[in-house]
Amino acid sequence: MIATQHRPLAEDLRLDFPILGQEVNGKPLVYLDNAATSQKPLAVLDALQNYYRRDNSNVHRGVHTLSARATDAYEGARDKVAAFINAASRQEIVFTRNATEAINLVAYAWGQANLKTGDEIILSVMEHHSNLIPWQLLAQRTGAVLKFVELTDTQEFDLDHYRSLISEKTKLVSVVHVSNTLGCINPVEEIVAIAHAHGARVLVDACQSAPHMPLNVQAMDCDWLVASGHKMCGPTGIGFLYGKLDLLRAMPPFLGGGEMIADVFFDHATYADLPHKFEAGTPAIAEAIALGAAVDYLNGIGMDKIHAYEEELTAYLFQRLAEIPELKIYGPQPKADGSGRASLAAFTAGEVHPHDLSTILDQAGVAIRAGHHCTQPLHRLLNAQSTARASLYFYNTRAEIDTFIASLKEAIAFFGGLFG
Repeated sequence: MIATQHRPLAEDLRLDFPILGQEVNGKPLVYLDNAATSQKPLAVLDALQNYYRRDNSNVHRGVHTLSARATDAYEGARDKVAAFINAASRQEIVFTRNATEAINLVAYAWGQANLKTGDEIILSVMEHHSNLIPWQLLAQRTGAVLKFVELTDTQEFDLDHYRSLISEKTKLVSVVHVSNTLGCINPVEEIVAIAHAHGARVLVDACQSAPHMPLNVQAMDCDWLVASGHKMCGPTGIGFLYGKLDLLRAMPPFLGGGEMIADVFFDHATYADLPHKFEAGTPAIAEAIALGAAVDYLNGIGMDKIHAYEEELTAYLFQRLAEIPELKIYGPQPKADGSGRASLAAFTAGEVHPHDLSTILDQAGVAIRAGHHCTQPLHRLLNAQSTARASLYFYNTRAEIDTFIASLKEAIAFFGGLFG
């Protein structure tokens, strides 16, 4: 279903998500953990089932009808992802298990071959562990040095500090597009332009942006971009790496085995053309096909429409959160129209532990996340052991925000009574 101009977007789409119709602890489910994983529409669930019921066969290896159908659907999904982010070529899309594997692929296949002692890698202090640990390991193997861009006073990416860090020694900049903790939207086009002016390559972690806003990798001019399907209405176990064609062609294989070869001899092998050089073994066929269905679903709504609706939700969420004086919310404040940050809020509530808040809210049917959100170094800088996080998607409503706020107020009052 596609939303009309007269109704909130979510009201026309919620029936596409059967999981949202259930009760949890006797209360209607309010799912506000979308930064961790999104829910899946019927179109995606049907794509998974249809593959296994009708087309189940290995891809690229058979001439029979089922194999041909599976291959067409699998490769069709690649075309859909390429168009979704405006890649110049379908060969620039490599299917991976997730964004973490995609980053590791670049770290091993490009980093190992191109970095040496004294070369520098620039990250930011807000990076997810998936965009930190692979570079730590690479630095240990090569002798490269990691440097970190700090935060501004409003807890955003500090462009001035970035400019002061970058030099001719910088070989790579790897940065998150949208922080899963601070909610800030980083100026990736400017970050890329500065890096390229110094001869450095740039990888963009788009896990929190690809589901929520239009992406154009050609306009962004990044060298690589990664995303995970499960955050954008697709299944788990599938993600993708975008890379510029010349870069991917120059990179050696990441994993060896079937599918990624051209010819194999006892003492050597030649490798398949892109993107298959980086897709060793039987891939996640059903998951890739279902990711293609997710892309179709998002395109059917319109990424511009999703982004605009989420800005409205963001404005309302922060308006309601401002009613609770005990809260400390991390990251920049949105503008009055909700623009300028992602539709999530990580927060603490005085002495109340975030895990306790999450537990109490769950009793009211409200699902939020509590912990360090795979950003432990950032949480140390924020002097917060952990935070609670509510994160929205286009199927959430103002009424759900109201339920969340009412339950949050009750939880804080309950624990306030205990501490008092």
